[in-house]
Amino acid sequence: MKTKASKSAVIGTLSALALSVSMNVAVAAEDTIKVGILHSLSGTMAISETTLKDTMLMLIEEQNKKGGLLGKQLEPVVVDPASNWPLFAEKARELIEKNGVDAIFGAWTSVSRKSVLPVVEELDSIMFYPVQYEGEESSKNVFYTGAAPNQQAVPAVDYLMNDLGVERWVLAGTDYVYPRTTNKILEAYLKSKGVAAEDIMINYTPFGHSDWQSIVSDIKKFGAEGKKTAVVSTINGDANVPFYKELGSQGVDADDIPVVAFSVGEEELSGIDTAPLVGHLAAWNYFMSVDSETNDSFIDSWHAYTQDDKRVSNDPMEAHYIGFNMWVEAVKKAGTTDPAAVQQSIIGVAVPNLTGGYSTMMPNHHITKPVMIGEIQDDGQFEVVWETSGNVAGDAWSDYLEGSRDIISDWRAPLSCGNYNTKTAKCSGQNF
Repeated sequence: MKTKASKSAVIGTLSALALSVSMNVAVAAEDTIKVGILHSLSGTMAISETTLKDTMLMLIEEQNKKGGLLGKQLEPVVVDPASNWPLFAEKARELIEKNGVDAIFGAWTSVSRKSVLPVVEELDSIMFYPVQYEGEESSKNVFYTGAAPNQQAVPAVDYLMNDLGVERWVLAGTDYVYPRTTNKILEAYLKSKGVAAEDIMINYTPFGHSDWQSIVSDIKKFGAEGKKTAVVSTINGDANVPFYKELGSQGVDADDIPVVAFSVGEEELSGIDTAPLVGHLAAWNYFMSVDSETNDSFIDSWHAYTQDDKRVSNDPMEAHYIGFNMWVEAVKKAGTTDPAAVQQSIIGVAVPNLTGGYSTMMPNHHITKPVMIGEIQDDGQFEVVWETSGNVAGDAWSDYLEGSRDIISDWRAPLSCGNYNTKTAKCSGQNF
């Protein structure tokens, strides 16, 4: 009997201990603030997005070393939508409903963002989107920290036209919403500047396109008719590697037909032969080569985190840096991670960018940032050859498209509307 009693006591003690451990784990889980990271780690966009996942993990680790947020540690929740656009929506729902994240940082292509958009709106969560895009959108639940067309595409065309004397234009893009809408804006803008329709060539190719021989041949022919010609590239992902390789193979020199890219940065250039690319251009709001103390500190932290001094930084990384720090400051200001409260507190928040200034979240959920044109060097870096004198505020709705030029976005009360028509005095979209 004594033995049985002893066993019962031991079993009871172990059960109580197990219950205590279980409860402590549950409390610990509730004691973290979960942050969703929604970037493709496989598929055609992994070449660009994997680094953004690493960036977010570094930023979260650094914030935790500072004591976390609201007295809690941040817990990253990483998922892989695998360059599968419908899967972005499923993974976003999983992050919000199953994992209970308070904010999502992610997506690259516009089709992936638009896949996530109805999910974050339905569940009234928030997402920070770090990549240049086509505009024509402003959601209460999305913060656009990448460039709008007036912060990248339009200034790039102005540079080519005014500084390089370009008269003929090849608008080459991957076949999805961002290139098509951006080129629609650029076509309208070029025509408003007096460019004839026959001096504009538009071409689209699928994701992952690899056979560029005939397209590059057409570009050469288009540029051989006596007028200075340039390519404005909205080609995305790993298709850029064979595109630039074919340019080099066919002797398309940057002095003859310069290419300005909106989706090629330091990360895309790392690990490939940059010899055929030297002299070609990219338009961004940040380059790794920018000389500022903030940038130097960021790069040092990045190299220490990755334990690899050869890892580069790029524009979408800076956008995540800005967006994450804006979210942190907005949470502190609101005293809560509740998305609805953050949506209100973040407007007007200003944080350092990596170029030596500050970026501010505007009422249309876009931010202010400088615009730069960089020339590709043989080491895979960019030399800044042109930049705006100050920050440019992102415009959600293009001034060059019929039906858009009369629309404004302002998520402050009393308007609280993403597409308010100033002529009809009506909000025709999301309005909560």
